Amino acid sequence: MEALSGLDASFLYLETPKMPMHIGSIAMLEGTITFDDFKAYIGQRLHQVERLQQKLLFVPLGLDRPYWVQDPDFDLDRHVFSTALPKPGGWQELRDLASQEFSTLLSRERPLWEFIFVAGLDTIPQVPKGSVALLSKIHHAGFDGKAGIELMTMLYNPSADISKISKAPAPADKPIKATPSKFTLLNKALLQLILRPSKLPLLILSSAQSAWKAGYLNQIQHIKLPTLPFTAPDTFLSGAVAHDRKWDSTILDLARIKALRSVVDGATLNDVVLAICAGALRRYLLEKQQLPEEPLVAMVPISTRATNSHERMGNQVSAMFIQLATDVADPLKRLQKIQLNTLVGKLYQDMAAANSLKSYAELIHFGLASMATRLYSQLLLAKRIPPPFNVIITNVPGPQTPFYLAGHKLLFTMGMGPIYDGVGLIIPVLSYNGTLTISPTSCAKLMPDIELFCRYIRESVNELEMAAVNIRQATTL
Repeated sequence: MEALSGLDASFLYLETPKMPMHIGSIAMLEGTITFDDFKAYIGQRLHQVERLQQKLLFVPLGLDRPYWVQDPDFDLDRHVFSTALPKPGGWQELRDLASQEFSTLLSRERPLWEFIFVAGLDTIPQVPKGSVALLSKIHHAGFDGKAGIELMTMLYNPSADISKISKAPAPADKPIKATPSKFTLLNKALLQLILRPSKLPLLILSSAQSAWKAGYLNQIQHIKLPTLPFTAPDTFLSGAVAHDRKWDSTILDLARIKALRSVVDGATLNDVVLAICAGALRRYLLEKQQLPEEPLVAMVPISTRATNSHERMGNQVSAMFIQLATDVADPLKRLQKIQLNTLVGKLYQDMAAANSLKSYAELIHFGLASMATRLYSQLLLAKRIPPPFNVIITNVPGPQTPFYLAGHKLLFTMGMGPIYDGVGLIIPVLSYNGTLTISPTSCAKLMPDIELFCRYIRESVNELEMAAVNIRQATTL
């Protein structure tokens, strides 16, 4: 058995029927692979990721976090499905299918993932007719964004030659251990209830050291303090979410986005991505006469996973809170402000304990947290409490060389993430082989016209490029 970490478990007690806590993606595959071949390929490689054949074992009365255990009744047919887009098989049909699938919960009675093989992609720009899509849903309790990329890398191969596909040997069949009794689980839970508070003194000491370092930066080095949670302005995106998800994506040339870094000295690709999203948010809220005077705040997850880590597949993240300068009309000045804000955030992030978010999550009681989450939703407290932040923007870099699934080229991939009461918009950003996709996820209640927001993402890129051209022309005169 492997116990969930506190951070992993948080995605379980946040989950309700209207707030699924899975992450997902849509991968576009070139060529006419059949569903039977796809399913056989998945079956051959499934053993490489142990988590895919594990399900959750819950502790009685919610006294402790659940455990990952081998599913004795694992059946691939309960995880791999096929469908086809209705005619004309275009982007709207794909968007509607994705929104529908991302709205539904994964069953906790079996391993928490699904792959949906989608045929009928006949009229989608940038995708050859006859291609297929792979829609994936994987619970956030088992995978963070970077672990999800590592998982997909295991399913893909850098060679189009099927004979060169890496074939890790399947492990010898091992007898599945009997499921622990409720008495055993309760004993473990009681032991954890006794031991867990002992971790608090060291965590408080670590936090105090981080606070002292932050004070040094602020008072001695005169570097402004970073944005704190629950200081974000209120918008309609901070309301209670509805069941029906709304998903869309914008596919961009990565070279275009990289070129914009030169506009502001020291700007990173992530700064440019944040500025693009900020420009789209500003225009979207302005059009609805809902733009607050204060800048919106983005929560930006920061992976704490080591570069060559092959550790457990759960969540290993911290977070920065970045003001998006949505109160600034000029796109270049907005990018400059965001670049400064992220620089400050990184300085303080380096001073803080990288795993502090994960460490504090270890102290949370699973059963009480689940009850608190349900009450928060039922009492509509999102309307009464300031939002912790306005939007989640997560940027996960992928490989910049072509990858293939059973010899079929991966054209591009688009992400999806969970939303919850108080934070009704998440924007996963994925880069792969010269493409960059920005894929907002919200709900029908808060952003029924999410395709309009995606249009504003594209126009935000154009706006930055035009401003860059004007700057260059001015410097040459």
